[in-house]
Amino acid sequence: MSFYSYKNANPACCPGAINGCATDGLEEKVCVQVKRVYDSCLKQQQLDNQVVTITSCAQVVNNCQCNSCGCQENQETIPPTSAPVPPITFESCRSTTTQGTIRNLTVDRLCDRPCFARVRATVDIPIDILFVDSRCVEYIGKGVVSVNMDVLLSIPDESIVPYTLESMVSAICVSGTFLGNNQFRMTVCATIILKVLADVEVLIPSYGFCPIPPCEEFAESVCDE
Repeated sequence: MSFYSYKNANPACCPGAINGCATDGLEEKVCVQVKRVYDSCLKQQQLDNQVVTITSCAQVVNNCQCNSCGCQENQETIPPTSAPVPPITFESCRSTTTQGTIRNLTVDRLCDRPCFARVRATVDIPIDILFVDSRCVEYIGKGVVSVNMDVLLSIPDESIVPYTLESMVSAICVSGTFLGNNQFRMTVCATIILKVLADVEVLIPSYGFCPIPPCEEFAESVCDE
């Protein structure tokens, strides 16, 4: 079973909604090590005429796999057997990870606003660009979309445990054209969440240890369900 399986015999011992008073069952105060979010902000921006250079390229191959449920096409990438032949047609692009790379970071504390600082940085979002050449051969290229951030965030005071800044990112392309020399001009919708984090030890109330239920085997038969 899982914590949230309807077959779980004792849902009161598992994570989920609380029925009754939330303080019932509290047993102790527990010190846990977690990443505390001191502050965060979200920025969503449409980047027009964004020029992205492909740093590497792979060829997309469609494989057909058949089983009792029918045939299904699966895509995989292989090293390119030949270079793309112009003209090249842009198809789509999207981010490849939710973790962005922060560079050129500067944090300037504000004298008139204690615990606040002006945070400036460039956040790089890795993306995959899908395109086809004149032979209808499909390729996928690696690129990076860069977004400049200039925001106000609450920054904790200097202590033994230093704070860090992390970013969660997402990017989806609206349109694009091939410029040549491995470059595309695209319109990109970029979303960035910038977070101020620190590894801290927090004292929290606890209901005790969580019992782990046995795994529920997957059943294909409708009667078993």
